[in-house]
Amino acid sequence: MTETGPDVVVVDDDPEIRELLAAYLRRHGCSVREAADGGMLDALLAERPPEVVVLDIMMPGEDGLAICRRLRARSTVPIILLTALAEDTDRIVGLELGADDYLTKPFNPRELLARIRAVLRRAAAPSPPPPAPDTKAGYRFAGWRLDPERRELRDPQGVLVALTGGEFDLLHVLVQSPGIVLSRDQLLDRTRGRIAGPFDRAIDVQLSRLRRKIEADPKAPVLIKTVRTGGYVLAVPVERR
Repeated sequence: MTETGPDVVVVDDDPEIRELLAAYLRRHGCSVREAADGGMLDALLAERPPEVVVLDIMMPGEDGLAICRRLRARSTVPIILLTALAEDTDRIVGLELGADDYLTKPFNPRELLARIRAVLRRAAAPSPPPPAPDTKAGYRFAGWRLDPERRELRDPQGVLVALTGGEFDLLHVLVQSPGIVLSRDQLLDRTRGRIAGPFDRAIDVQLSRLRRKIEADPKAPVLIKTVRTGGYVLAVPVERR
């Protein structure tokens, strides 16, 4: 953080919203710069990397999700998304692209300040080192076969099952620790290298999608079970080959 507080960039095409948020954050000790679009953000990043980016999703031209994807590809700066949509889709996509948190408009600027402080605390917290990756080992569980080298999953009949990158990484982490309860923090840290926030449901969304692909009854899972207040566990034995 700077001497006066965190260095924040607010990106929103609406000048009134930008000015409102910037004024509030400055009153509470933040150093704030404003950008109306991705091009202005790029210029500010070249000038000085910020500590947090507050990024509106609904913008003309290059929208916030595209900017988030581009920014995450070259930076680990915490990103808080702002969305005016009540649906989960944009928030889920944003989290999967690497955003650290989100707020739905309208919101209280005080909540944004709390989220900024929270993501900065998480970014500063030390992460436990993940286990050494075992990319060549294959796994069998309940007839299923997971091949990390080819990044393939085959069902008990040998049929290839299509998984997204996030779903594959999540299943890979689980099969490496069968019978061990893994929290959302641990799953996010081992699949994405970051710590979960209190509003981060990306892992839950990916688990739900993964269950629909590998469980006979996703509503009564027998392979990946939920441990209340704990996390998730692969509840069947795993063989390595």
